[in-house]
Amino acid sequence: MKELGARVHLTGAAAAARVEKLEDTGVIEGYSIKVNQTKLGCFTYAFLNIYIKSTHHQPFLSFIQEKREHILNNYKISGDGCYLLECRFPSNESLNQFLLDLNNYANYKLSIVIDKTL
Repeated sequence: MKELGARVHLTGAAAAARVEKLEDTGVIEGYSIKVNQTKLGCFTYAFLNIYIKSTHHQPFLSFIQEKREHILNNYKISGDGCYLLECRFPSNESLNQFLLDLNNYANYKLSIVIDKTL
C-alpha cells in the first residue's frame, strides 16, 4: 500500500483505507494473478467455435467441466456457433485427443493462436 499511496500522493495508510472502502462497497470484487501458461508447459493455444449437435447442451457442458484443465474460458455466444472455448494444451497430440472426444457432443471450428500482440 505504501507504493500505491506514493503513486497517488497519499500515505500508505490512507491508500489502504481507500482500497478497503472500495472492497467493502463492492467496487473491487477481487484480485487475480496472470499465469504464463507456456512456462507451465502448455504450448498450444486455441479457440474453438462450438456447434452443438442437439438442443440439449448439458452433455457438452458436463464434458467441458471434466476437461477444465484445458479450458481457460467458455463463453455462450450468439452468431456463429453456440459456445466459444479458449483453450491451452501441452501438445498438439493432447489437442487432437480433446477434439476426438469433443466430436461426441459437437462440431467445431478450430483457430490456433500463432502470436499474441498485446
